[in-house]
Amino acid sequence: MAAQETVEIAIVGAGVVGLATALRLAADGREVLLIDPNEPGSGASSGNAGTIAEYACMPVGTPAVLRALPKLLLDPDSPFSLRWPALLQLAPWLVRFMRQSLPAATRANALALAGLLADALPAWEEMTGEAGLEDLLRRNGCLYLYRRESDFAAGAGGRAMRAGFGIHQEILTFDEVAALEPGLPASGTRGLYFPDSMNVTDPRAVMQRLMGAATARGVSVRQAEITGLQVETDGVQLSGPGFRIKAGTVVIAAGARSRALAAQAGDRIPLETERGYHLEFRTDAPLLTRPVCPVDLGFYLTPMTGRLRVAGTVELGGLAAPPNPRRLALLDRGVRQIFPRLGSPSSQWLGFRPSLPDSRPVIGPSQGSSRVIHAFGHGHLGLTLAPITARLVADLIGGRGDPARLAPFAADRFGR
Repeated sequence: MAAQETVEIAIVGAGVVGLATALRLAADGREVLLIDPNEPGSGASSGNAGTIAEYACMPVGTPAVLRALPKLLLDPDSPFSLRWPALLQLAPWLVRFMRQSLPAATRANALALAGLLADALPAWEEMTGEAGLEDLLRRNGCLYLYRRESDFAAGAGGRAMRAGFGIHQEILTFDEVAALEPGLPASGTRGLYFPDSMNVTDPRAVMQRLMGAATARGVSVRQAEITGLQVETDGVQLSGPGFRIKAGTVVIAAGARSRALAAQAGDRIPLETERGYHLEFRTDAPLLTRPVCPVDLGFYLTPMTGRLRVAGTVELGGLAAPPNPRRLALLDRGVRQIFPRLGSPSSQWLGFRPSLPDSRPVIGPSQGSSRVIHAFGHGHLGLTLAPITARLVADLIGGRGDPARLAPFAADRFGR
C-alpha cells in the first residue's frame, strides 16, 4: 500500500480556475498541492477564445433559445448541437436546461452571473500584477457583429437586460464598425461594442505564467489522476493509482471532470460536457484588433500572436467521442464568410467545457462537508471568472466568505 502524504490544501484540477486558486491561496500563506493528470493549463484553459468577457451575463438558455431548440438540435450545422448517440444520457440535463430557459429563470441566472462578472476585471488586474501577465493582455474591448437586421432585433432583450445590470455597451452604426475594425468586409448592419472587456494574446502562455507564479510562491504540483475522495473527521482522503493524499481541505476545480468527485463528496451536480472546438490560421499581420463575434455564426474570431483563432459553438456529447469533423468544417466555412482569402488551418482543437443547465458555476462548500470546496462549472466563462472564483474560494477557506454572495452558486440549489 502506498504511503500517505499530507497537505493543508489540495486542488484537484490545474486548469485556469485551479491555477488562479492555487496562486491566491499561496499568496495567503497556505500550503497548496495542485493535482491534475494532464499538463497544467492545458485543455479548455488554453483552447478558449481568449476573451475576458465581463459583459457575458446572458445564460446559454433563454426564451429565444428555448423557442428555437428543436430547430437548433435537428440542424447539425447550428451553433447549438448535440451528438445523438448521447441523447439518453443528456435527456435529464436537457429537461433542466429547458426549465432554466423560461423567462423568470433566465433573468435570475443573468442577474447571478452579472453579480459575479462585476468583479471580474478588477480581479483580473490583480492577478495580472501577481503573475506578470501585462504583455499578454489587451484592453481594447470586444465587438458583436450583426450582419442581419433580424439578428439585431432579436438581441434587444439581451441588450436591455445588460443595460439594466449596468454593463457598458455601445450600439454602433455600420460606419462606426468599419472605423473600429477596418479589416472587416463591407457587410453587416450594426455592431455592439463592449469597450471594457479584455482579451489575451496567447492563452497557453498565460497558463504557463500562472503556473510559474504559483510554483514560485511554493505551490507543489503532482501529475496524477484522482479517482477516490472520502471525507473523514480530520480531513479528506484523496486516492488514485498508487498513491494516497490526506488534505485538510480539498478544492474541486476539475472542470468537465468534476461531477464524479463532487458525487463522492455528497453532491449530485447535473454537470454535462460541452465539446468546444477551434481552428487557427497563421497571419503575417493581424486581421483584427480585438475579438469579433459575428452573431449569426455564434463563434469568436480572436487575433492572437501570429494567428487568428476561430473558437466557439456548443456541442453536447460527453468526453469520450472523437472530434466531430462537421463542427470543424462549420468553423472553417463561417470564418471564410468574413475572410475568404484565408489559407488552410494551421491547427485544430477539441476540448471540454463544464456545462450546467442554469449556466452558473458551482462555487462554495459541499453539502457533505465544509472541507470540500467546489469551484467548477464555469462553462464559457472559465477564463473570465477564474480570478474572482479564486478570491471567493480563498476568502471562504480563510473565514472571510460572505454566504449571501455565494448563495446563487451553491451546490444545494440542485438538491441532493
